Amino acid sequence: MVRSDNRFGQYAMLAPLGVSAVLVVVVALGLILALSFQKPDPIALFTEFTGDAYRNEVARPIFGIVLARSIAISAAVTIATLLLCYPVAYFIAFKAGRYRALLLILISAPFFTSYLLRIFAWKIILGFNGVVNSALKTVGLISEPLQFLVYNPFSVVVALTHAYLAFAVLPIYVALERIDKSLIESASDLGARPFANFRQITLPLSLPGIVAAALLIFVPTVGDYVTPTLVGGPGGTMVGNLIQAQFGKANDWPAGSALSMAVIFSVGLLLALLAAGGKLARRRAAA
Repeated sequence: MVRSDNRFGQYAMLAPLGVSAVLVVVVALGLILALSFQKPDPIALFTEFTGDAYRNEVARPIFGIVLARSIAISAAVTIATLLLCYPVAYFIAFKAGRYRALLLILISAPFFTSYLLRIFAWKIILGFNGVVNSALKTVGLISEPLQFLVYNPFSVVVALTHAYLAFAVLPIYVALERIDKSLIESASDLGARPFANFRQITLPLSLPGIVAAALLIFVPTVGDYVTPTLVGGPGGTMVGNLIQAQFGKANDWPAGSALSMAVIFSVGLLLALLAAGGKLARRRAAA
């Protein structure tokens, strides 16, 4: 009876998450999938089902171009964020000591402000008359504003990297914190140099945190539309902007749903291929 009660308590603790996952994810995706096969009708929903939205919107070359650009921008954001955050997480896990909690709070501080305010801040910093261009003009390094700082994919990568920094630091920090420090000390005692120690022990054991951080960054940034709208310009348009335009300006929900399902399928397929490639590489390394 005790084991049964314990299991019931565990299942009860997981119930809110399970219910929310079913309602928010499964049911919502089911509705979007059904809408994607409907004919555009501003009055009635689920009246006549067809594949016109996929033929007219998903099959367009512009969708493939924007989707490829979105994946490239998200990949750049993921790589830049991981490169910036791993040293920070390593320092907090191994070097911060009693200041560890304070540093974690400081890293989470940007979440105390609105996401839109943070993006607007980058617009002010990178704008033609922004902080960077004004400072460079003042010291005489440039005579005209630098055009590449804003309204292009570069500015989108910069803004999204800043926005998702904390999402990368925390999972990597947790993975580093769980590493048994005695393994590192033993390797050092046996003569391993610091870099070899890091490459052979610390980095492999922290890979779960790196993978989790990469997923937390890559998946949501592919569909982001707020940042490209504010700082991206025409050259920084992402697939989220196409979807938002169909649901908003065009009021064509089937087209927006079809684009959404195409993005979900494409990103899911890409992640599955990466996972399969990683497994194959580990098998070859083990052999």
